[in-house]
Amino acid sequence: MSKLPLDRILQSQGFGTRKWCRELIEDGDVSIAGVTVADCKSTFETDGLEFSVYGEPWKYRKHVYIALNKPADYECSRKPSHHPGVLSLLPEQFALRDVQPVGRLDHDTTGLLLMSDDGSFIHAQSSPKRHIPKVYVATTQDPVTPQLIRQLLDGVKLHDEPAPLAAVVCKILDTHKLEIVLEQGKYHQVKRMLAAAGNHCAALHRSEIGRLKLDALGLAAGEWCYLEEAERALLTGDQPD
Repeated sequence: MSKLPLDRILQSQGFGTRKWCRELIEDGDVSIAGVTVADCKSTFETDGLEFSVYGEPWKYRKHVYIALNKPADYECSRKPSHHPGVLSLLPEQFALRDVQPVGRLDHDTTGLLLMSDDGSFIHAQSSPKRHIPKVYVATTQDPVTPQLIRQLLDGVKLHDEPAPLAAVVCKILDTHKLEIVLEQGKYHQVKRMLAAAGNHCAALHRSEIGRLKLDALGLAAGEWCYLEEAERALLTGDQPD
């Protein structure tokens, strides 16, 4: 349990500086349980706390864990250069509380992207030691052949990689579409592996991380949701007992 003044609560949730949060409260723009709270020094238990700012409901979260169905032409960067950043798809409060992508998807790659402001979570999800499987669906320029699948499963040599990289699972979905499961998470790995195997990746979509499936979240392109504890448990990739 943690009891904090209301202005500190709002600041921790990304509503601005301490001064700005005090002004929000003193202007009557913050309510709890339907009652306006005008005293910025009023203290509240943060566990399970729900409040409203400008009439919009919020729940206090020490950290946020987010799944986004990333559309094409968005950059996984806090400082995008050529396309809008994925943070522009989220409420502005998340940028102020330092939410950032967990790893990166290329600007033209779509699908499941995790985001958080929890450094330990980001590190754990990004660590190659965890061997978390990630499932991709790749659309290819040339037809998908059994020979291509065998190459990807056996391993292909990439420039600057000391050893060949192999898919954990790879299977044909259609004439120009395959599903590939990777654990390494190297830079542009799917695209580079397809190129090394003599094909070209025309489109790429990430459908699953660990045992968390994008389809199960029901998110349209550009939509996001919070990941609660049960959903985060699926990200390990471990199979249930």
